[in-house]
Amino acid sequence: MKVTIVGAGAVGASCAEYIAIKNFASEIVLVDIKEGVAEGKAMDLMQTATLNGFDSKIVGSTNDYSKTAGSDVVVITSGIPRKPGMTREELIGINAGIVKEVSGNLIKHSPDTVIIVVSNPMDTMTYLVHKTTGLPKSKIIGMGGALDSARFKFRLSEALECPPSDVDGMVIGGHSDTGMVPLTRLATRNSIPVSAFLSEDRLNQVSEDTKVGGATLTKLLGTSAWYAPGAAVSAMVQAIACDQKKMFPCSALLEGEYGLSDLCIGVPAILGKDGLEKIVEIELTDAEKAKIKESAEGVKKTNDLLSF
Repeated sequence: MKVTIVGAGAVGASCAEYIAIKNFASEIVLVDIKEGVAEGKAMDLMQTATLNGFDSKIVGSTNDYSKTAGSDVVVITSGIPRKPGMTREELIGINAGIVKEVSGNLIKHSPDTVIIVVSNPMDTMTYLVHKTTGLPKSKIIGMGGALDSARFKFRLSEALECPPSDVDGMVIGGHSDTGMVPLTRLATRNSIPVSAFLSEDRLNQVSEDTKVGGATLTKLLGTSAWYAPGAAVSAMVQAIACDQKKMFPCSALLEGEYGLSDLCIGVPAILGKDGLEKIVEIELTDAEKAKIKESAEGVKKTNDLLSF
């Protein structure tokens, strides 16, 4: 099992570290445009192998995509990160060109790979990869919902004053501060609806805190977060690499599902060795349907800014 991560910045390096520690990949390739960065981080990570007990081989490359040949899964984190006050959508002009070039280079050397897109605005970048690569629908996945759902569960555990492992919940919709749809109605604490423990006002606050989770961290850190994004994408890579058939909310190309077409947006999906193996359609309330439709309209407006 060979995994390539393009972009050896904070998110990419964190993703590589988590994959290595889980010890399911034979080789992890880090690629970056900046001279020496990928090689340096790969070496630094390899020097933790005996300490963290993994045998994965980690190599770095400065823009040499031949080293990525035969990758089973590739992760694209390339692009500029958000700065305080920036929306994910404001990154589109720069990041679209980067993602288009990177995905083309990857497919030259790994034509049957599964691509996971992390670069923002993530739903639009995922759509761009679909439109420009010609890969099957199942082979291109956007990482957003997995991260947003992790942040949702953190906020729920905080409100419930319980361990995070007690909590389950999901966020669908666009990966943006206004587009996320936290499904508070379906969230549970050990199978009991969280509404049995929390008031409607408190659940609304949890939902709003979840939606601005990335912006909150950007304001505190001065740049985008990296630990949780790296962990989220590594969990998706593992689900594919190990054929786990796990369900994650992730950005998928819709062709009529949820009444939506010709866009990528966060929905529950089963991930396995073939990539995105099934989109799971769940029953939504009228209010939730309205929110997902509004979110989709926002994603389509951003997509309209693309030039193929």
